[in-house]
Amino acid sequence: MFKKTGLINVEMVEKTLPSLERRSGRPYAIFECFQEIPCNPCFTSCKQGAVIPFEDINDLPKIDYEKCNGCAVCVSACPGLACFVIDENYSVTEATIKLPYEFLPFPVEGKNVIALDREGNEVGTARVIKVQNNKKFNHTNIITIAVPKDQVLIVRGLRLEGF
Repeated sequence: MFKKTGLINVEMVEKTLPSLERRSGRPYAIFECFQEIPCNPCFTSCKQGAVIPFEDINDLPKIDYEKCNGCAVCVSACPGLACFVIDENYSVTEATIKLPYEFLPFPVEGKNVIALDREGNEVGTARVIKVQNNKKFNHTNIITIAVPKDQVLIVRGLRLEGF
């Protein structure tokens, strides 16, 4: 389906996740990048050295999860908006997702937004935890949202109420 529609499914993402032990630790980046194209801003932006060096500029990115601290610089650097940072330990019932956001107006911290899947379908409600807009993020804003843990691999976007 991916080659026909360009849409990524959860099964594809699950194959790239770190171990369950690592997922139960600190936040981690995931790359939903499945096209071999000349691109490496995730590698060049990572100050932690967590993105494994590419043998070829067309390689798919891979992460050394022992080095990844979930800083989200890769999220803002990715021109394909295909990087996310997940924290599955935010609370007993919720996980957080740091995702790129290139729209106005910005969501408001503490407010609820509509959680969207990869196709733009509504899947529930998310709560805005943090809005980051600074120069280190290369003019791509990073929004941190809290979602129910069972939606952490499904939610990949948000929409404000009334839009």
